[in-house]
Amino acid sequence: MNWELTLAPYKQVVEELKVKLKGMRSQYEKESSHSPIEFVTARVKPIPSIIEKAQNRGIAIENVESEMQDIAGVRVVCQFVDDIYTIVDMLHHRNDFVIVEEKDYVSHKKDSGYRSYHMIIKYPVETIHGEVIVLAEIQIRTLAMNFWATNEHSLNYKYDGKLPSEVRLRLQKAAEAAFKLDEEMSKIRSEIHEAQRVFHRK
Repeated sequence: MNWELTLAPYKQVVEELKVKLKGMRSQYEKESSHSPIEFVTARVKPIPSIIEKAQNRGIAIENVESEMQDIAGVRVVCQFVDDIYTIVDMLHHRNDFVIVEEKDYVSHKKDSGYRSYHMIIKYPVETIHGEVIVLAEIQIRTLAMNFWATNEHSLNYKYDGKLPSEVRLRLQKAAEAAFKLDEEMSKIRSEIHEAQRVFHRK
């Protein structure tokens, strides 16, 4: 397989989605209203990770484009839990891609404590050979959820997915603490928005 050719449309997808989501953020700021988008990151899964995941899932290399949903990944990070659903609603109203699957790990957390909202989309990419439909994953989460998930990912990598029970327990407690922080911040959301407006005016 020619990986450079295969991954080229995925690179285009993440760049286009980054520009579009950052554009939405700018529009909110121009209207001097609270932007539900704090920041956006994106990546194309590295080739060794694609191969490893394909082997673990029993996916033939020639089928990764149709069977692996997260080769292209975009992460949208927000301040508040409510912002997640505002973004989900905005994405539902877009007509430049098709949403094929959604998983709400915010309302229904994973056993590990992981919380995030996942969307799998089919995104059309224009190439010199015509249109190509690419699968991509959009993850939407708060700053607190992102902090937790980043550290959990690092620990899983360190322990090769076999976390010691004590570490797993501490992570679950940390996940609950992170969600508690989100809940408390949501209660003073209007105060925070007002403070941010004052700060930007100055």
